[in-house]
Amino acid sequence: MMKLASPKSKTPTGKKASRKRLLQGKHRQKVGRRQSRIKHSERKQARLENGERKNVLNRIIENRLIKEISYEQYRDKVRGVYDGPQGAILATCSMLSLHTPLGDRMFRERHFDLRGAKNILDVGSGAGQIVKHVLKYADTRADITCFDLSHEMLRRARNRLKDDRPRLVVADLASLPFGDNSFDTVTCGYVLEHLPDPRDGLAELARVMTPGAQMLLLTTEDNFSGAWTSRMWRCRTYNRAELRRTCTELGLRWDKELWFTKMHKVFRAGGICVRLVKE
Repeated sequence: MMKLASPKSKTPTGKKASRKRLLQGKHRQKVGRRQSRIKHSERKQARLENGERKNVLNRIIENRLIKEISYEQYRDKVRGVYDGPQGAILATCSMLSLHTPLGDRMFRERHFDLRGAKNILDVGSGAGQIVKHVLKYADTRADITCFDLSHEMLRRARNRLKDDRPRLVVADLASLPFGDNSFDTVTCGYVLEHLPDPRDGLAELARVMTPGAQMLLLTTEDNFSGAWTSRMWRCRTYNRAELRRTCTELGLRWDKELWFTKMHKVFRAGGICVRLVKE
């Protein structure tokens, strides 16, 4: 009688070994991903701890006057600062810090383009540092309005500019004396930090801007150099991400971040500089 051969195993040794190697490989990958997540978490925690240490140092340096007294009292203090000797050297400080020549290049190279603007508002004009660029690069028929909290600073601006074209107005950023939808272009250089809550000033600027209007916003950032700026000029600082969220909530689109130079971008220097667009 013929003997039947016994059936072969359905999982030969070769297949078992192959499956084992596959499982081992998947296990190693899983372990590797877990270790990678742990390392990433550790690096993130180290950055947070380092940031907290920096924030503590910045808070120690930063001037806290704006948080300790009422806005009316603070506003009078700020007016006194800019009416006095510090205000008198503001234009010189802007030149020494290179803000004046670098600002000129920003307008000249059209990173913030003034061509076609018809009604321009310069916020907190100070000694006329920014409006000087506006006069140089805007269309000659554009109407230009400048305001500042300090009458003395406007007087200095007029003498420095030697130009009767801009209309100079004493006003408070938190309560502007202009009608709705009045301006298609706004420049606001290092003024917002003199408000306890940025919403008060940004909401007013959004109100007087026409739909689609653009704004050049420069303000002091919450880093080490910003803390020293705060101490000198008795202002606050702003966190970039938080300020962006506030702008968005008020209908001001964070269109493009600007930097004076590539080195400023690398070292996060020069404060926050951004082009906003009213939705």
